[in-house]
Amino acid sequence: MGPAGSAAARLASEMGLSVLCLEEHGTIGHPVQCAGLLSLAAFSECRVSERSVLNRVSGAEVIASRGSRLLIDAETTKAFVVDRGILDREMAEAAAEAGADIALKTAVYKLGAYTVVTRGATGHREFAYKMLIAADGPRSTIARLNGMERAPYFLAGIQADVMYDSDPRYVGIYPDASPDFFAWRIPISSRRSRIGLAGLRSVKERFSRFISMFPGPEVELVTGTIPLGVMPETYGHRTLYVGDAAGFAKPTSGGGVYTGVRSARHAALVAVDCVNAGAFDNVALSRYEQLWKHDIGRDLASGLAVFRMRQRIGPVEMDSLLKTLSDPAIIATICEYGDMDRPGRLIKELMKKPALYRLSPMLIRCGLGLFRESVS
Repeated sequence: MGPAGSAAARLASEMGLSVLCLEEHGTIGHPVQCAGLLSLAAFSECRVSERSVLNRVSGAEVIASRGSRLLIDAETTKAFVVDRGILDREMAEAAAEAGADIALKTAVYKLGAYTVVTRGATGHREFAYKMLIAADGPRSTIARLNGMERAPYFLAGIQADVMYDSDPRYVGIYPDASPDFFAWRIPISSRRSRIGLAGLRSVKERFSRFISMFPGPEVELVTGTIPLGVMPETYGHRTLYVGDAAGFAKPTSGGGVYTGVRSARHAALVAVDCVNAGAFDNVALSRYEQLWKHDIGRDLASGLAVFRMRQRIGPVEMDSLLKTLSDPAIIATICEYGDMDRPGRLIKELMKKPALYRLSPMLIRCGLGLFRESVS
C-alpha cells in the first residue's frame, strides 16, 4: 500500500465514503521499490511529518563517461531523501485514522460483477464495491483482469545501499551508465548512499559495472519496475487507475510519488461524486481523466518527450550537452526554473538560450521537437 493508495483512501474516507484497502503484503512499506528522493512538493503532497526524512539535498552533479561534469547547486533544500517504509506506514496510518479499513496479506485474483475475489491470510473472500480505485502498482492485477491497455514502456531498476563517503548535498547522475535512462547515487548521509540504475535492457549487467565504481559494503539490494507513459484510458469498469498502476511515474526521473498522489486525489474526488450521484458509467468516470490531464498531463507529456529524445543521445552527444549546459547563465536558469515534478517551464526557458543552438544538429532537432511538445 503505497502513497497513491493511502492518499486516495484517506481523502475518500474524509469525504464520507466507506473505504476498504486491500494490501497483498504482510507489512506496509515493505518491500521498498523506490529511490526515496522526493521533491519538496511531493513530500508536501504526502501530508506526513518529517520522521521519514534521512537527508536534505540542494543539487545534483551530472557526470558523463567522457569526463564532462555539470554541477547544479540551488544552495537551498530542493529535495528530501526519505525512508519509504516509514513514509508509507505514516500515510497508511493517516488513512486508517480517517476511517479506512486495511486488510493485509489480501491479494485480488479475480473480479466478479462489481466484486473482487481475494486470497490471503483469511482464505478466499469476496468483497462488493460501488467504485474501485486501482493502486496496485506497475504490474496492476486489476488492469490485467479488466483487459486494460498498459503503459508503453517498462523500465527495470536495481538499487543497493552502499557504505560510501560523498558530499550529502548532491545527488549524482550518471547518464552513460544506462544509455536509455540513467544511473544514480543518492546520499543518505555523508557515509552512505543509494546506488541505483534503471533502463530498458541489460540492466543487471549495467548495474554490476556501475556499482563497482563505489567500493564499500552493500547493505541492502532491491529491484523494481517503473512504468513510463500513462495508459491510454485511466478509467473503466467502475474503476479508476492511479499511481504506477496507470503509468504515472515521471518519465524524466522515474519518480512516482508526486504524480501518484496527485492522481489519487483526483480519483478520490471523482469516486465520491460518482457514489453520491449513483452514476458509474464511463461518462461519469471520464471526469477523472479530465482532472488529472488538466493538472499534470502536459508535464507528463513533456517528460515522455524527454525520455524519447534520450534514446537518441549517446556518450558523445551527452558530453557536448553537459559542456554547453555548464554555461553560468544556463545553470542560473536551471536553478531558477528547475522543477523535479513539472519540467515544462524549464524546457521553454532553456530553448530560449542561444548557446544551445551550438550543439550538434541532432541535438538541436531533438530540442526543437521537445519544445513543440512542451507547448502543445
